[in-house]
Amino acid sequence: MNIEQQRLQNTTSEQENWKTWGPYLSERQWGTVREDYSPYGTAWDYFSHDLARSRAYRWGEDGIGGISDDKQLLCFACAFWNGKDPIIKERLFGLTGNEGNHGEDVKEYYFYLDSTPTHSYLKMLYKYPQEAYPYDRIVAENRARGRGVGEFELLDTGIFDDDRYFDITIEYAKAAPEDILIQISITNRGAETAPLHLLPTLWFRNIWSWDEGKTKPSLEKAATGKIKASHPQLGEYYLYFNGARETLFTENETNYQRAYGFDDGNPHVKDAINNYIVSGTQTAVNPNQIGTKVSPHYLLEIHKGETKRVNLRLCRNDSLNEPLGKEYEDLFRTRIAEADTFYQEIAPASLIQDDRRNIQRQAFAGMLWSKQYYEYDVERWLKGDPTMPQPPKERMRNIRWTHLDAQEILSMPDKWEYPWFAAWDLAFHTIPLAIIDPSFAKQQLDVMTREWYMHPNGQLPAYEWAFGDVNPPVHAWATWKVYDLEQKLHGTKDRVFLERVFQKLLLNFTWWVNRKDIGENNVFEGGFLGLDNIGVFDRSSPLPTGGYLEQSDGTSWMAMYSLNMLHIAVELAQENPVYEDIATKFLEHFIYIAAAMDKIGTNNNELWDEEDGFFYDLLQLSNAEGMRLKIRSMVGLIPLFAAEIFPKEKLERLPNLMGRWQWFVANRAELLANITDFQDTGKQPLLAIVKPDKLRRILQKMLDTEEFLSSNGIRALSRFHAKHPFIFSFQRQEFRVDYEPAESSTGLFGGNSNWRGPIWMPVNYLLVESLQKFYIYLGDDFKIEYPTGSGQLLTLKQIAEALANRLIDTFMRDETTNRRPVYGDINKFQNDPHWKDLILFYEYFHGDNGTGIGASHQTGWTGLVADLIRQYSD
Repeated sequence: MNIEQQRLQNTTSEQENWKTWGPYLSERQWGTVREDYSPYGTAWDYFSHDLARSRAYRWGEDGIGGISDDKQLLCFACAFWNGKDPIIKERLFGLTGNEGNHGEDVKEYYFYLDSTPTHSYLKMLYKYPQEAYPYDRIVAENRARGRGVGEFELLDTGIFDDDRYFDITIEYAKAAPEDILIQISITNRGAETAPLHLLPTLWFRNIWSWDEGKTKPSLEKAATGKIKASHPQLGEYYLYFNGARETLFTENETNYQRAYGFDDGNPHVKDAINNYIVSGTQTAVNPNQIGTKVSPHYLLEIHKGETKRVNLRLCRNDSLNEPLGKEYEDLFRTRIAEADTFYQEIAPASLIQDDRRNIQRQAFAGMLWSKQYYEYDVERWLKGDPTMPQPPKERMRNIRWTHLDAQEILSMPDKWEYPWFAAWDLAFHTIPLAIIDPSFAKQQLDVMTREWYMHPNGQLPAYEWAFGDVNPPVHAWATWKVYDLEQKLHGTKDRVFLERVFQKLLLNFTWWVNRKDIGENNVFEGGFLGLDNIGVFDRSSPLPTGGYLEQSDGTSWMAMYSLNMLHIAVELAQENPVYEDIATKFLEHFIYIAAAMDKIGTNNNELWDEEDGFFYDLLQLSNAEGMRLKIRSMVGLIPLFAAEIFPKEKLERLPNLMGRWQWFVANRAELLANITDFQDTGKQPLLAIVKPDKLRRILQKMLDTEEFLSSNGIRALSRFHAKHPFIFSFQRQEFRVDYEPAESSTGLFGGNSNWRGPIWMPVNYLLVESLQKFYIYLGDDFKIEYPTGSGQLLTLKQIAEALANRLIDTFMRDETTNRRPVYGDINKFQNDPHWKDLILFYEYFHGDNGTGIGASHQTGWTGLVADLIRQYSD
């Protein structure tokens, strides 16, 4: 067991909590639902980036490369000023959903380079221009562009031309759980000497302004180069530093003059340090050197190619003699070496090539840096705070979720674009997390099913913009995967975790059955199900035609859910016979759902189209007629996810379950006619919606380069629709779906995500997994042409590996072109030695060339590439 593994073990066993401090700050708190107190939920407009420096946040904090304690009471982050910007760079800038021509988008370059699971070592890089940041131009250019044009990016402004920028590396190394060494390294990449104001900032989250009688914490000068932080809940900490020209104190409180137009009499407010540095307002900061926000101020002149470092230390010890001495440098080297050892054991250099190891390590770093302290008490948010004005009565967002009271460290999809949890994203996050920190992965799955998250009716919350929206039910799948990964990689079978989450998912499964099967025929709806604009209509809204959609994906997810729950119940029944009855229940659910979905015929009321050999959504009109919406999309591939292998030896121990199966064979054979089942005892038992003949027909399209197969994975929509758009006409209105391999041309769900052609990692990951399962059942004799029309026949195992490598290759430097597909034609990323090995994990990828699109730091589910590298690199 290496040192980092020992720290993880000590933290899990509660001997010492090495996770007390971590990268728990958001990258964006402004523009979130939590901070929105507008009448009609216009979060993007209510609290802007421009106001963020002047208004105290209610529910959380943000910063650049920041850390906090696990209750986010005390925060640390870095701020900078190049002498030309209109404001200090205290938080990352980006476009709101209303400003961007493709939704919200961060317009900065920053990279998560390393982190151990306990955050004993952390490293990130921020690229800060030396010229004035073009805030107004970025907004104006993007507002002027329509949806048919790409986004105007920061590199497009020319501000990084001639390398006129600073590389700012922020590193943390823990001497102990509450003793954090901080090193900030600034390198001038430009050709001339350039100044930089560095403002390492320590502050308390404002929790005292919202209630009467709250004790206010304090920061005060304790000695030269030493600040004392005192908090009624947290106790005392000390920040050590040296070499600062001055120390600037103020309060983390709203500047009422700037925010609301009246003076509350407090001269020392949240944006005081900005006003002192940029405007020269000497009275802005507190001359008594006390407050709730403080920044040592460094003015650095950095020559061409030079690197300057500033060292600080945050700890509880108030009597360190040499807090920044030789021990400091030695400890950094030690922690870096320990991090290398930890990841070397996960990805041995002898098995995995360097570029893949670099991609995987940055994927893990992004996963770990994307943790965030998330606080949101919905009832308190709706009612308002005692010391604040009453919120508008018109506010209705999340009004059915007043039980939700979140105060946890959660894994975020992207701490700038999506600084709030999303249930199905989170489930995928736990897979790569389970490789490096199974305890955290399990906690993430468990907490979503707890009573302060799950609705009393059994629904899991989707995301804070609309907790009542419906995400695909992948929680049971992730629960089994994490349980299985921990067993395989770490030798631990945590049955308590498996049973605890399973019990809560029984409630969630029942919610699905009762709420999302309108026709009570085992064919399900569900709404948009995370696939935003994939359909011809907004699937979460009333249809313009009337009636409702019976969804191929909704029904397939439920068949998959049934199999996942069956799999878990079979495992639990190995030691507790009570679960055999529950396993039988889920076997029957699967049989009925699969039978309802996978019938053969030409009847328009079936999801399966025998002529096309594909699954489609079914529009049920108000006159009871059904109409298949023949859109070749991921909706028709999701049925492949409903496949599960069941080890023979486990089934043999459950005679009642197998007896029930035999009853169906003898008495309800018609229900089993069109599914793959575990009757064939010569193979590993498999249950799946599709039989091999249907599998062949679906894969023929999926593996066709003129349909779904691209050089970097499986597209969400077939290229067939590039020449044959799907058009639906109703009452002189035309609704259509075209193949769009890049950004969305529609405004559905904000227009910031597109499922009409791009490649999405999570569903591709599930396709690879499904092919693996079918291979275990069908073996080497079952071969498919890959790619379709090539004449090359491969086993499903070989095809799964080929698809996995296409996904991995999205990030890899091509041996021939020396370019990474993820960066497309961005030459800075492709050729510059200071950019070309930095990896961004985008939300999704161009359907024809693999260029990264959408949220640029959505390591969350795109971080699944780390597990693909683990599986397909030996």
